[in-house]
Amino acid sequence: MSFYRNIVWFLKGIHEYTRSGYEQAAKHFVAKELDVAVVGRSFIITGANSGIGKATAMAIAKKGGTVHMLCRNKERAEKAKEDIVRETGNTEVYVHHLDMSETHKVWEFAESFKMQYPSLNVLINNAGCMVNKREVNDDGLEKNFATNTLGKTYLYLLTQSLIPLLQKSRDPRVITVTSGGMLVQKLQPDDLQSAKGSFDGTMVYAQNKRQQVVLTEQWAKHHPTIHFSVMHPGWADTPAVSASMPQFHQMMGDRLRSAEQGADTVVWLALTRAAGKTRSGKFFQDRRVVPAHLPLAWTHSSPEEVRSFMTQLEILAQAAKQPRTDTQPSFDPTY
Repeated sequence: MSFYRNIVWFLKGIHEYTRSGYEQAAKHFVAKELDVAVVGRSFIITGANSGIGKATAMAIAKKGGTVHMLCRNKERAEKAKEDIVRETGNTEVYVHHLDMSETHKVWEFAESFKMQYPSLNVLINNAGCMVNKREVNDDGLEKNFATNTLGKTYLYLLTQSLIPLLQKSRDPRVITVTSGGMLVQKLQPDDLQSAKGSFDGTMVYAQNKRQQVVLTEQWAKHHPTIHFSVMHPGWADTPAVSASMPQFHQMMGDRLRSAEQGADTVVWLALTRAAGKTRSGKFFQDRRVVPAHLPLAWTHSSPEEVRSFMTQLEILAQAAKQPRTDTQPSFDPTY
């Protein structure tokens, strides 16, 4: 089955995820939908110092939005901020230094942000990582999982903590940048931290992205006043792709999308009225809802699997909120 999934996914990718796939899809875009101004609306963008995150921040700043950049590398973030302010003339751009894999710090940031700012209109979960060797953070959590699902919790921890602030705002939205690679994976709630079997960083990353899709669907069910969406940017030429998948990057070459093309649907979801009218919890590609599963791939989750997944995330999130001490035990990485 995994061979079938991989073949179907790759053929789909060559047709849809490349630069030519974007150009074909763009023929059906409605340009005037992005003729909007968002002065006074606030946006958090994680991983905003390069690639899709920076392109998204740039586009939103051009429309007058207040941009909060959450970045691990402060120096690169400040340089990106300078570029954005210089090109857009918008000075309402702020840098927040945060490593998304350090779960307790993610929660601390969210609590601090809620105290400092009265509202948040849009949260864009873009930051992620692909670690090709199994590593754990200071909390004993596998790093891909900690960043892409629990820490990007801002896919759980960040988003869950900021939901009360989002609910106070007008037309609140949460957008998560995932990957089409999730189509080859079924949710595996019995091995969230990839402790079983051999470690394949690419497949672990794809599993984390499947987890993000499941999370988005669940949040949409439980928080109807917020519009949740998850999107695939296509195969874009970004520093992250070049660093984590150098062979793929070299093989695809000019067929890769630009960062701006990869960010297009994020910007559309964040800014347009048309996006806000779509059903919450859906998976998007090139400004339209697309299936979150390949045909005949057997990647749907049972209700029991989803409940187990959500329960485990909540337990880990609650533990992450507790003050760390030198004697406090780390999470069991085999949980």
